[in-house]
Amino acid sequence: MSMDSATTLVSKIKGYNPDVNCGVVSSAYEFARKAHHGQLRASGDPYITHPLQVADILADMRLDQASIITALLHDVVEDTGVTLDTITDEFSDEVARLVDGVTKLTRIEMQSDNKQAENFRKLVLAMSEDIRVLIVKLADRTHNMRTIDYIDSQEKRERIAQETLSIFAPLAERIGISHFQHELEDRAFAVINPGARSSIISRIDNLTSASENTVRRIRGELLKVLEEQGLEAEISGRQKTPYSIWRKMQRQKVEMEDLADIMAFRIVVEDEAECYRALGILHRNFKVVMGRFKDYISTPKRNRYQSLHTGVIGPLKKKIEIQIRTPEMHEIAERGVAAHWRYKEKGAPAQPEEKSQMKWLNDLVNILENAHSPDEFLEHTQMEMYADQVFCFTPKGALIALPKDSTTVDFAYAVHTDVGNNCVAAKINGKTRQLATPLRNGDQVEIMTSKSTQPNPEWENFVKTGRAKSMIRRFIRQQKQQEFSRLGKALLKKTFREEKRQLDTSKLLPALAHFNASSDEELFARVGENLIDPDDVFNQVFPNAKPQPKKKPAPSSRRKPSLNIKGLIPGMAVHIGKCCHPLPGERIIGIITTGKGLTVHRVDCQNLEKFNTMPELWVDIEWGRDQPNIVTARLEAVLTNRPGSLASVTTQISQNQGNITNLQLVSREEDFFKFFIEVEVNHVRHMTAIIATLRANEAVESVERAKT
Repeated sequence: MSMDSATTLVSKIKGYNPDVNCGVVSSAYEFARKAHHGQLRASGDPYITHPLQVADILADMRLDQASIITALLHDVVEDTGVTLDTITDEFSDEVARLVDGVTKLTRIEMQSDNKQAENFRKLVLAMSEDIRVLIVKLADRTHNMRTIDYIDSQEKRERIAQETLSIFAPLAERIGISHFQHELEDRAFAVINPGARSSIISRIDNLTSASENTVRRIRGELLKVLEEQGLEAEISGRQKTPYSIWRKMQRQKVEMEDLADIMAFRIVVEDEAECYRALGILHRNFKVVMGRFKDYISTPKRNRYQSLHTGVIGPLKKKIEIQIRTPEMHEIAERGVAAHWRYKEKGAPAQPEEKSQMKWLNDLVNILENAHSPDEFLEHTQMEMYADQVFCFTPKGALIALPKDSTTVDFAYAVHTDVGNNCVAAKINGKTRQLATPLRNGDQVEIMTSKSTQPNPEWENFVKTGRAKSMIRRFIRQQKQQEFSRLGKALLKKTFREEKRQLDTSKLLPALAHFNASSDEELFARVGENLIDPDDVFNQVFPNAKPQPKKKPAPSSRRKPSLNIKGLIPGMAVHIGKCCHPLPGERIIGIITTGKGLTVHRVDCQNLEKFNTMPELWVDIEWGRDQPNIVTARLEAVLTNRPGSLASVTTQISQNQGNITNLQLVSREEDFFKFFIEVEVNHVRHMTAIIATLRANEAVESVERAKT
């Protein structure tokens, strides 16, 4: 590889950027060549051919000098001993930052859906800092796909192709670089489904040769109609790629021949006004195909794509798809963000329109910050990328772009998180509608809110946007954490009080360190979730308060009740039936259970019916009265959702000599939450007294003995 290659690259750059520093670009090439000396590609070519080809791809796109240099250096940190500090010293901070961004992406290997999600997550983060990182990465992936046949492993080729199809091609589409998108899709398609691609190409060739004359005649007729009205235009046919044809066949469940009747043409006119004029001429002269018109000029796509789309029954009675655009719109349609993303020397900040252009990146970053897991993030991002869009307006005229079939809740979260969290209803075009109502293009949406309203978990079943889903899940998680935190704090207060101590949060540092909790609230929440035993927290705060810490029972066990029962079979294990939780003072019966011993039931327990035909298993027993019994009662309590509710309940149980052995949060609504409370009591009257006390508590909506 000689310097002639670098000279050719520099000449190409000078063709569109006369101010390029030729010496710096040549130095970058020579730097990369030396760094990769002795390294070979899978094809057997010197490794420097790869970064040079990536730089050449970017030069074809007329990218800035820093991007070209980044392309030349993008693998030196990963594959050689070069450091980012060296790149900074030799070139600039800007180039080092870009190389670092590309390097971070390269270091991520994807082997599963979860890894894929993590890769995508980091990719979006890198993109959010500088879009050129993504453009260089797309060029890198494009050249790697061009040489993928040199990879020996079919499994590796398919993995790379699937990754390309599911992540990189959609990203190229999202930033409007259609030639990247189509090439990546088609080359990945060739690896994943070569048979289908070959078949489609063969059928395309047959159809093309048969329709060439038809295309020429239709193009000539369209041109004639426009010229007769004094409108100059360039008209060309549009060739769909094999992958786009295959995808359309799969979506519409039709054969390729069923798509052949739809011919596509592109009309390029001088300015925006002439776009609409051309549209009017075509609609006056040909029958319009209903449902085909889309105005992406007045309402551009997020990647700033602009064109008028329409469908007509054109010359020769053929159904035609037509795109109408200006030369500038065509440039953006082909090159996307690269056509209008301008970087000034010395790292000048992006202009407002550039920031607006990249709003979708900020949306994705917002999603990943609130997603609970990588898979959840991937679900949201793929949903955002592939969905068709619907455009709606706020009462003040602000445009909100959402995926197709989005609801008023999606709209509310797109406006602001607080609007989404507090929405109660919506007006669509002045009429009140339910929150689950799907939106249509052009709808004016007004969201009505109330500070007392909170997100409903059911919303997640009908919202479409990743932002709405992640915000709803985030709010629910926060609410649960707050509830667990309140519960945990109440349990700790109870434990400390039983040991004649006060819970002082300033003395919790030893416990925080021991359990690796970042805050008091996290510690309380983990106690409330039953992940940490309150006694263990006490022992960390007062290590010398007890001679020995209590032995921690197995996670699923409970403290064994103290039982005084007459009529037991000597040596046989005894268990209290969990189906009916019998208490002293109630009539009981014993059932011999294989492998368990004797199970104690209430005489009215419904489970006894299954033993009606097995009298040999029945044992007459009764509670002994000479010694007290300690047995667990199971209560079901519904508490009001206000500060101190749970604390007051646990305090009253303690004051009534009851010992709480387990608390389980069952469900939560806006105003109430339900618990199962297991309490050690000595008699059924003891349980009744506790229930009576709790029913007098204003914080208790209801409390009763649990049925199971």
